[in-house]
Amino acid sequence: MAARVIDGRDGARRVRERVAEGCAAFEARHGRRPGLVGIQVGDDPASEIYQRNKAQQAEEVGMTVERIKLPVGTTQAEMDALLDRLDADDGVDGMLVQLPVPGPLTEPAIAARISPAKDVDGFSPVNIGHLVRGEPCLRPCTPSGVMWLLDDAGVDLEGANAVVVGRSVIVGKPQAFMLLERNATVTIAHSRTRDLPAVCREADVLVVAVGRAEMVKADWVKPGATVIDVGMNRLDDRLCGDVAYDEVSQVAGAITPVPGGVGPMTIAFLLANTLQSAERRMGDEPTKGIIT
Repeated sequence: MAARVIDGRDGARRVRERVAEGCAAFEARHGRRPGLVGIQVGDDPASEIYQRNKAQQAEEVGMTVERIKLPVGTTQAEMDALLDRLDADDGVDGMLVQLPVPGPLTEPAIAARISPAKDVDGFSPVNIGHLVRGEPCLRPCTPSGVMWLLDDAGVDLEGANAVVVGRSVIVGKPQAFMLLERNATVTIAHSRTRDLPAVCREADVLVVAVGRAEMVKADWVKPGATVIDVGMNRLDDRLCGDVAYDEVSQVAGAITPVPGGVGPMTIAFLLANTLQSAERRMGDEPTKGIIT
């Protein structure tokens, strides 16, 4: 029997609707819209598409959006000065720098410089530290979207065996802490894990974020498990995830497709984080119904 499909496009639409309601209420209270600034370095085509999509969706939910493009060769000092200026601007509630960045810039230096209160990507070491401690903070967007999809699908995380394949600071590590926070028993696996297929077969919930096209096969998956595919790869002129969807969907109980699964939720939670940042900065109660 084929797995139930967890529809990220529909989930993202519902999150955006709640964000739009929150933005309208915010504007009515404060006479301005939540403000988001996206920074791009260079003219990488993929980065251009991502930034354009983020800006378009932010405008659609009722945010003020500014896009800043910097030339290749921008120094860390120049980037720091820009981030400091945006931090001092009361009309800016969220800022992000599109990754990857070309040298001499580095992602750790950028993450450390962005104000934690406006870090809508959730990559600041301060916000990551709050996440590890289980404290309120702006959390990384992709893992937040995954948690929303799991909750919306009715997946019981209490005591479940959850395996996260991938250990990046953007997805894998924060995902593990979010699952642990919900009382799942969490294993972080990666490319050097011994007998990785056997580790994956123990999972009631399997989250895969390694960037290897269709790496996870059907015999890696426990029958009835929930499989969340965070990957996005191009293979033979088609987009695919890190999970071999056609075969795994015949074993899993529920699965996210690629495209149309986790991807749309990432931008939706970028918007949710921007609204949350604006509300916190103005001392408002947070909009209900975004995070389940």
